[in-house]
Amino acid sequence: MKRPVRIGFLVPPGNPTAEPEMIRLTPPGVTVHFTRMVAHGEAGAHAGQDERNRTQLAHLDENVELLAMVKPNVIVMAHTASSYTLGQKAEAELVERMRKKTGIPFLTAFGSVLKALERLGAKRVALGAPYAYDSMMKSKAYLELHGLEVPGYGVLENVVNIYDETPERAYDLGKKVDTPDAQAIFLTGVGMPTLDMLGRLERDLGKPVISSSSAMMWHALRTAGVTTPIEGYGRLLSLP
Repeated sequence: MKRPVRIGFLVPPGNPTAEPEMIRLTPPGVTVHFTRMVAHGEAGAHAGQDERNRTQLAHLDENVELLAMVKPNVIVMAHTASSYTLGQKAEAELVERMRKKTGIPFLTAFGSVLKALERLGAKRVALGAPYAYDSMMKSKAYLELHGLEVPGYGVLENVVNIYDETPERAYDLGKKVDTPDAQAIFLTGVGMPTLDMLGRLERDLGKPVISSSSAMMWHALRTAGVTTPIEGYGRLLSLP
């Protein structure tokens, strides 16, 4: 009997969104598995975000070793902001080192976003983030470093904790950052719930809308050889 395809996710502590959103996106024949990364301080708060990112990265080897025990087909670091902290060279080195360590493909949430935008044919992307403004600007700079234009960008106002946000607020952020020049909308931050608004925002704006969550699940499934279309969460997940 053929075993299910297994996808492993490395999730920051305190994030209540990643597991239920990934489970909702899991097609038949696939199972999802989770390990929590290590960080200290108030999870989801703006203050101390970069320090928490670095702590998570410092403990990543042991987390990957634990997740590799379930023999997933692919492992995903489900935290977009870690890539902004790492930088392009260090992120590429991390991906290769983890792949060699386990023999399992290793993906980052941001790398998944790049693949998703490429698949959608989008070179100009509007960016929305639930981060502090300076952290959002790191996101913008990182997209531009990878050859993308960012004609519209902005932050979600009055955030106390990213993990307390709602799909409606994510929807409003997407509308806020859209510009006529943008070919797609990207809402960064795995901790911000987005699944319930992606399809509606796409219909209202008439262009693709992706989030870190939708991009990393699409990339993980395609990397594992699963091409089952998933409807209702934006056009990306319906594409092979």
